[in-house]
This record gives sequence, structure tokens and C-alpha cells, in this order.
Amino acid sequence: MTGDHVHAGREAQRKALWFALVANGAFLVVEFVGGIAFNALVLVADAAHMLSDVGALAIALVAQRLLDRPASARHSFGLQRAEVLGAQVNSFILVAVSGWIAYEAIGRIGEASDVAGGGLLAVAVVGLAINAVSMVVLSRAAGRSLNMRGAVLHMAADAAGSVAAIATGVAVLVWDATWVDPVASLVVVALVLWSVWGLLRDTTHVLMEGTPRGTDPVQVETALAGEPGVEGVHHLHLWNLASDVPALSAHVVLAGQPTLHEAQESAETLKAMLEQRYGIAHVTLELECHGCEAPTHENQADASGAR
Repeated sequence: MTGDHVHAGREAQRKALWFALVANGAFLVVEFVGGIAFNALVLVADAAHMLSDVGALAIALVAQRLLDRPASARHSFGLQRAEVLGAQVNSFILVAVSGWIAYEAIGRIGEASDVAGGGLLAVAVVGLAINAVSMVVLSRAAGRSLNMRGAVLHMAADAAGSVAAIATGVAVLVWDATWVDPVASLVVVALVLWSVWGLLRDTTHVLMEGTPRGTDPVQVETALAGEPGVEGVHHLHLWNLASDVPALSAHVVLAGQPTLHEAQESAETLKAMLEQRYGIAHVTLELECHGCEAPTHENQADASGAR
């Protein structure tokens, strides 16, 4: 992905985050008041979760803004991983909120409660519409960003909470089954935790400088070695600067005895191939005229004699 495409994509991501932040912030107040007025734990729980979402969206916006900070002597790559850290912080927020919801829901199981099903149903339907629209807007702009994926996950969890609230409202209105309220909340918690695990796994993978998902280092090395004028490739490393910005470094052995200018032209050709074929724009190549060979027995003897 080129620099211009990355910048345009991140600008679209910021606009999507602002939209979701404003829409969910406004509905947060409506849902919390409705949960208190209708004595519906599932609405209060979802409002608490939405409060975490509003905070999470704000964190995501700050992280996206930090991505544009220029490189400095202290941060030579800039703050590219701010969005990965933002996604991981959002994961921990989701885990904490899920724990609180589970605690409250378990405490309500078996207790008689007067839930106003009609009001609960009306608020939940509006909430589902807002969650769904926000999720679609964020998904379209997400790309491969883990930060955006975290924001989408928050919206998906809220949508699940709204569906659970709708189910609770129907159950109360039709069967007077108030027990559905805490049970539905626990179902939402299970869905959220299952989704959070994947996000935590992927953010940790980036922070541990794992190979970018969907990129096979053996395939990349084979592609480099198959280019004209290349005799071999070794010490190839692949990692992510940000979740959507892969990087590569490698030693490339060139055939013959090329001049400095010829070697530079070869490097530019290889970099263009990597960007076009694999979307890797951050590339560092160390060019060699011979491979790295292990020292022979004779070399070791000579070195020992020299000492």
C-alpha cells in the first residue's frame, strides 16, 4: 500500500470514527435513562458497555491521530504502533465491562424484577439501528487496521446487546419472562469475550513483531530469489510497523560483480516488485556480491595462527 493510499485510508477512518462517536454518544444518554426508567438490566448493561464504546472510539481517534506524527530522533518510525496499542487498550476495556455485566447478571438470576417490556423494546430497536449503521460505516473504512477492527468489534458487541435487549422485551411482553433479562446479558458477555480473544491475539502478534498475517515469508523469499540478477536471499525478516503497514529487511546476493549504480538499480527493481506484488513499501535491502559463508577449517586455522 503506497503512502498516499495509506493517508487517504486513514482520513476515511477518522471520519468514520467521528460519526460513530457522535451517534453512540447521543444514544448512550437515551439508553441509560431508559434502563433506569424501565428497570431493565440488559439496557443498563448495554449502556455501560456503550459508555466503554464511546471511550474506546475516543481512544481509537487519538491513536489514528498519533499515526500522522512525523518520525523523530526518539521515535524513528514515528508512532505507527499507536493504533495497535489503542486496539489492545480497547480489548482490555471490553474484558473489564464484560466482567461487570456478568457479575450483575448472575446476581439477578432467580430474583423477581419488574421489567417494562414495551419501553425496553422501543429503546433496544433504536439502539440496534444506531449500532448497525455505525458498524457498517466503520467496517467500510477499516481496511487492515487493528485499531479500526477494535472499534468495529465494540459496535458489533453493542449490536449483540441490542438484539439481546429486543429478545428480552419480547419475552417480557409475550410470556412475562423477566428471567430472560440476566440470561440474555450473559449471552452477550460470552459473545464479546469470544470476539475480544481474537483481537488480543492479533494485537499481541503485531507488538511481538510477528510476520504479517496473510504474507508467507518463504513465498516472498522465493519471489526475490527468482528475480533476474539475484543469486540468493538470506536473513529475510517481515513484520508490521502498524497493523496495515508491513515492513521487510533482507540480504540479497547479486550475480557477478555489479557496479554501485547497477546494484542500486537492482534494489529499486526488487523494491518495486515487493510493493506491487505484496504491498510492502517499507523495504531495506543489504546487497552483496557473495553469500555469507561459514568459516572453513582452514580459515579458522589461519585466524588462530594470526593470534
